[in-house]
Amino acid sequence: MQPRTAVAWLAALAGLAGCVTVPTGPSVLVLPGSSKSFEQFRADERTCRQYAHEQIGSTTAQQAATDSAVRSAAAGTAIGAAAGALIGGRDGAAVGAGTGLVLGSAAGAESAGYSGASAQQRYDHAYQQCMYLKGNKVPVAGVVSSRREARTYPPPPDAPPPRGAQYPPPPPPR
Repeated sequence: MQPRTAVAWLAALAGLAGCVTVPTGPSVLVLPGSSKSFEQFRADERTCRQYAHEQIGSTTAQQAATDSAVRSAAAGTAIGAAAGALIGGRDGAAVGAGTGLVLGSAAGAESAGYSGASAQQRYDHAYQQCMYLKGNKVPVAGVVSSRREARTYPPPPDAPPPRGAQYPPPPPPR
């Protein structure tokens, strides 16, 4: 592969890796505890962001995604060059390396998305745990229904019937 071509492919790879945008902070809502001032909440937030950052290996989600993309592209280039050399000699190695770089970059971009999402999820979990333990409010998902179901329960067996209640007569004895 020509040096200029390699530089062009690496620039394209950097562009692909740059397309993966994952937040570097929490993507979850946390509210101040009832008895906390805003300054206390901000101090808790700084501490918990640092804690969450440490829990994902001191790597931001963006760094994890970029690293994954670069590794996939490098592996694709090496495998493509080896396959091309086996199939077509020296010329095949260049073609194989270029093809491997393109396919490896595409696979790396997809892998980077998953890697970034996984790092973000681990970050969010650590952040929420820390904020909750410091006395802040962590909202949880719930199901809200607009339809109310009327539930009626029979009276207890020993209770007298409610006033005005009319029950059907008991079945005749046999």
